[in-house]
Amino acid sequence: MIVSLRGIVTDIRLDHAVLECAGVGYKVLASPGTLAELVRGEEAFVLVTMIVREDSQTLYGFIHAETREMFHLLQSVSGLGPKLALAALSVYDTGALSHAIANQDVKTLQKIPGVGKRMAERMIVDLKDKVAAYTAAAEPLESNHAPLGNTQGNLIAMTVVEALVGLGFSEKVAAPVVAAVVENNPDMQTSALLRMSLSLLGQQAK
Repeated sequence: MIVSLRGIVTDIRLDHAVLECAGVGYKVLASPGTLAELVRGEEAFVLVTMIVREDSQTLYGFIHAETREMFHLLQSVSGLGPKLALAALSVYDTGALSHAIANQDVKTLQKIPGVGKRMAERMIVDLKDKVAAYTAAAEPLESNHAPLGNTQGNLIAMTVVEALVGLGFSEKVAAPVVAAVVENNPDMQTSALLRMSLSLLGQQAK
């Protein structure tokens, strides 16, 4: 069972990175928060959870141990698999997710793509007594509602908007948030832009 990888980051996409270790490239699915901490062409150490199914062997990667622990904890909820656990950690960081569960905030949890009211309530019942170690105050983030302009980062912004729509957000909601981040951070790379946009959308959900 693979539990960690150390190697050169050869590729970074919106939902995964490729690490080359001893001549072998490993595709590692990860949240935007994890991907934003990787740099193409540099060595990285990534904690890994390997999910084995009859028809697949999938690696999920994490920079921080507590994020991987939360990934495992989320899957202890009946009906909540690794894809939904990763979606939860893509929308909210560990602290914000723990805070929502501990405070029985059904509305916030329902902002996770694929999580309806019933699943949100199940997460609260099953995890509210288990997330205390992960609860931390999330830093407030403010967003503007500027339209996407013809800036140098416009192509990246469009790509991130498409990724957010794929996660379940509407273009009407996602586009202004992405535009605001690009305006303040014109040189931000795709994974970092996606991470920041998700954080802003998470704050709006509160």
